[in-house]
Amino acid sequence: MGLNERRKIKELQEVTLPERVREIEEICGAPIPYEVDWDSFAEDLEGLNFMDNLSCHRLNMALRGICNDDMGKEAVRECLKSIRLKNVAKESMKLAFADGTLEMHCAYALRTDGMWSDNEIQALLMKHL
Repeated sequence: MGLNERRKIKELQEVTLPERVREIEEICGAPIPYEVDWDSFAEDLEGLNFMDNLSCHRLNMALRGICNDDMGKEAVRECLKSIRLKNVAKESMKLAFADGTLEMHCAYALRTDGMWSDNEIQALLMKHL
């Protein structure tokens, strides 16, 4: 892992992800933590640069669609406990929800070709709320 990757990971860990967790708390009333497989990003600066937009932003948009009333907010707080992000090849992409954890495996360096849309994320979460 190079210096640029380490710098970007530090920025994501110390600034971006804490801000996104606070945003989730504003949306649904509870902070929901991110768990990131940093090793999967070790040699992928491009992927690191797009992680926030392709996962965090998309998830927050999906949550806004669900949490437009108290019932939606309560359902999210009760069901969603953590979010796991992993950088994978396009053929290994996965969007899954089990045991309170939303798993988003994306091909981040492919930009929009390697992501799940807010509608797909929202539809998956709605099935489990």
